[in-house]
Amino acid sequence: MTDNTNNISMTNEEIMRIAATQSAEDIGCKSGDFFKDENVVVPFELGENAKKYYMLPIGCNFISYGNNVVAVATKECQDIVNEYVNKFEFYHCFETPNMRWLNKRLEPLGLNVCFMAEYYLPDMKLFKELPCQYEMRVLEQADLKNLYLPQWSNALCSDRKERDVLGVGAYDGEKLVGLAGCSADADEMWQIGVDVLQDYRRKGIASALTAKLGLEIMKRGKVPFYCTAWSNLRSVRNAVKSGFLPVWVEMTIKPVESIDEMNGGIK
Repeated sequence: MTDNTNNISMTNEEIMRIAATQSAEDIGCKSGDFFKDENVVVPFELGENAKKYYMLPIGCNFISYGNNVVAVATKECQDIVNEYVNKFEFYHCFETPNMRWLNKRLEPLGLNVCFMAEYYLPDMKLFKELPCQYEMRVLEQADLKNLYLPQWSNALCSDRKERDVLGVGAYDGEKLVGLAGCSADADEMWQIGVDVLQDYRRKGIASALTAKLGLEIMKRGKVPFYCTAWSNLRSVRNAVKSGFLPVWVEMTIKPVESIDEMNGGIK
């Protein structure tokens, strides 16, 4: 197995700079805001080059890179957000008992907590190609067109096929048993998703695919990133095993009616 990191010159510092710059573009703050000692609250402004999955309407968004919380809010809820980030230590802003305080004040405005997620970036001290007992093949966008099937729904998304630009498949003979795909969600950052067939799990396939795809993304001059829910421990373990470490967290507030639509309508 060759070390494919030799021809990648990107450093952890550069990766962090790109990620913070993108996060600032996503919500309308400055990239340096994430590394201040004090919390920052600014008006929400969706950037022209925001990640493509950021969909309006958004009432507020909270992001922490581990130093503070940067909160952005529309005018109607800015006072509530200011009070919230001053009431709790920044990392407690993402805890459910305190979110109850926030939701009670947002509900009269028709808003509520919607998304919570943890984001990972490759650590170049750990990032490397991992062994796989099955053949791994790099798949270009044209190779993915017939793979929009339920078993690959984490790796690919049929609702935005145009953003699925690259993949890596694991093959048992000619049978595809695992697939990692990436979505070009930002100009410089591509997000990885991965699936492995049930009978082939716990064999290191997911981590091998994730690491391989991450390296292929970096060869193309882009930064790979990975996202999980806190509760998805299987996905968290895969991220860490693949050489990704948690870097930032987000919590997004959206209209209650939008949340109800995601749940198929609340009766």
